[in-house]
Amino acid sequence: MKIVKMLLKPFSFVPALLMMYVIFSFSAQTGEVSGDLSYKISYKIVETKNELFNENKSPEELSCAADGIHYYVRKAAHMTEYFLLAVAISFPLYVYGVRGIWLMILAGIVCVGFAGLDEYHQSFVDSRTPSVKDVGIDSIGAMIGVLLVQAFCWSALNSPVKKKKKKRK
Repeated sequence: MKIVKMLLKPFSFVPALLMMYVIFSFSAQTGEVSGDLSYKISYKIVETKNELFNENKSPEELSCAADGIHYYVRKAAHMTEYFLLAVAISFPLYVYGVRGIWLMILAGIVCVGFAGLDEYHQSFVDSRTPSVKDVGIDSIGAMIGVLLVQAFCWSALNSPVKKKKKKRK
């Protein structure tokens, strides 16, 4: 059983690699395609709110409201992508024994480094421009992900139930 775990351990990084691929794919979209996608999501949000709260807004009012949240939807998408990347990187690192400040530093370097490379990649895509601000927003999402993994793993390993079981043995 120990050999199987040892052989499967490297595969714990597959979700992180898949998330990097997803982020890279979104960055490869032209500015128009990317903007249209996030606008559709923004419109769907205001449309759903309109239906839930029975606001009876016209399509023009919904469009105006979607324009108003479009920027925030785009930035929330950035944070979410890098939150998920940080989680996908942090869990395998934790499995390999990286804990505490070293987990935050290593996962943070990987996520922020990838965010920088991703922005650089966007400089080669039509109607896309790199943004240091986006790297900062990505980094916030990544740090939240790393901190939540750290807290989750710490609480799972230090739960009162586990301590009671150890005392009985």
